[in-house]
Amino acid sequence: MLQQTQVKTVLPYFAAWVARFPDFAALAAASEASVLKAWEGLGYYSRARNLHHLAKLVSAMPAPPREAAGWLELPGVGPYTAAAISSIACGAPAACVDGNIVRVFARLTNDLTAFADNGSAVKHFVPLAAQLLNRRHPGDHNEALMELGATVCTKANPACSVCPVSRFCAGFAAGDPASLPRIARKSTIRREVARAWCVDRGRLLLHHVHADSRRLAGMHELPELAALGLASDAGSLLAKHTRSITHHRIAETIREAKLDAAARQRITRDRDLVWVPLGAIDRVTLSGPHRRWVAEILTSKQQPDRH
Repeated sequence: MLQQTQVKTVLPYFAAWVARFPDFAALAAASEASVLKAWEGLGYYSRARNLHHLAKLVSAMPAPPREAAGWLELPGVGPYTAAAISSIACGAPAACVDGNIVRVFARLTNDLTAFADNGSAVKHFVPLAAQLLNRRHPGDHNEALMELGATVCTKANPACSVCPVSRFCAGFAAGDPASLPRIARKSTIRREVARAWCVDRGRLLLHHVHADSRRLAGMHELPELAALGLASDAGSLLAKHTRSITHHRIAETIREAKLDAAARQRITRDRDLVWVPLGAIDRVTLSGPHRRWVAEILTSKQQPDRH
């Protein structure tokens, strides 16, 4: 859950998740739909599907892996996650390298390397992480480095005056630790999406994302006007939203579309376009932003017109 998501966002989800799926067996026995519903709002839903698949595999094992190599063979588990699980939960001597640890190491060593992306920076510091690992207490060591990067050696305005390792820090001695690490930022890709709000006989039209979709398989979203054969400015404007996904900046409009005969024929032919009763909206799995947008529009339409 913590991959690509802040701790404050994760905490309530984690508590609810552990209550619902207390062990691998419980998660393995759950349906994918219920797993995605429990994940609703966290985004990056491939994580939930990988975790569900992983639970099924681990439940079939005599015991979960204890070494990083064993975790790496499971779906959705990369080098950082494998090292974190095996060192913290099992005491295995595996060194973690995440963004926080990259920042700490780059500043400690005053490494001026210009990295093309986060992945290349992580790979660069893996040998140093392995060399410095406290092999008697690998979990404590990894957690301490993560915490140092998250709370003291922060991206902006690092708290060098209270840092417990500032006297060893070459970046601090050089006078500009905040400039490190030097990782190129991806250029922002901007996109505009026009979506439709269509209610007919107490039902809302939604797009059910196809099962082979890489990102949102099994989720529901408001359909794009283009999918209905309608112009991007068709209908009255209900809402405008802007959101970011990694380096993508997406401007989305939602319009109350009037369906003509051609649009209704498209809906009939397209299996991914579904009518959901308004009273059943809470029972389908919507992506986080769309859940909020649907709730906001439904609430606004229930308010009396004051004009």
